[in-house]
Amino acid sequence: MTMVRTPPPPLPVRDKAATRALSPMLTRLAEERATGVLDREHGTLYLAEGRVVHAESPLAPGLDVLLTAHGTLAAAAWQRAAAESAGPLKAAELLWGSDLLPAGALELCHLDALYDAGFFALAPSSTPGRFRYDSTPRLGPLPSVPVVALERETLRRRLLLHRLWPDPAADSAPLIRADPAAGPAGTTPVAPRQRAVLDRVDGVRTATGIARNLGRQAFHTLVDVRRLAAAGHVTPRPVAPLPMASAPPLPPLPPPLPPPVTDPDIALLKRLRDALEAL
Repeated sequence: MTMVRTPPPPLPVRDKAATRALSPMLTRLAEERATGVLDREHGTLYLAEGRVVHAESPLAPGLDVLLTAHGTLAAAAWQRAAAESAGPLKAAELLWGSDLLPAGALELCHLDALYDAGFFALAPSSTPGRFRYDSTPRLGPLPSVPVVALERETLRRRLLLHRLWPDPAADSAPLIRADPAAGPAGTTPVAPRQRAVLDRVDGVRTATGIARNLGRQAFHTLVDVRRLAAAGHVTPRPVAPLPMASAPPLPPLPPPLPPPVTDPDIALLKRLRDALEAL
């Protein structure tokens, strides 16, 4: 009997891109177990003993939106907690252990908001980050995450968005519905979750604005937007061309020269005048 030797399967190769540090400064702060606030171009990370305890970004709905949008917590209860504390993290810690909502729901929403805002805070930046040491952030009752875990999840999310639709233009631009005649949008079905996003596309809202309106995480809305873009349902609103600047007015023409003198008597008189003036 002839035996066929089957080569062993190749060993898995670790993706180097999935392990590189997104922010060398953040990596250094984690190694030294720093406590303070790291401000970056698109968001802020709060560190306590080198761990991320909170994140904020203008591109992501905050913890208050995630808690109150769907009735997990009454808006009035959040407002009372926010009035009695400084910042959303302190308000969440004040609510932890209360009878206003289950602790598990608060912890889950806190992690959702942290990873969502952290994704944008770690986006490529054109300006350097600034860290200020501050004892205010601390390891409280709410869960914190290691820096390496936040960076790994951020890289995973970037790769997912790229696989869904490689053009990032729809992430930040106002969205419009695509022309069904220009693609397969008319025949591609839309899932109910994506339908809620599509119904809010009005040429003004961005993906972030739609996320706030729906009370959803911004990253999950980006996933829906990229799927809709890949299916031909939405497209970024074209940028209107800038009006052409009017040309500056032309300078006025110089006054016309006097006509040449042709009368011989007048010419003689002018020569005599010029000779007398030269004396």
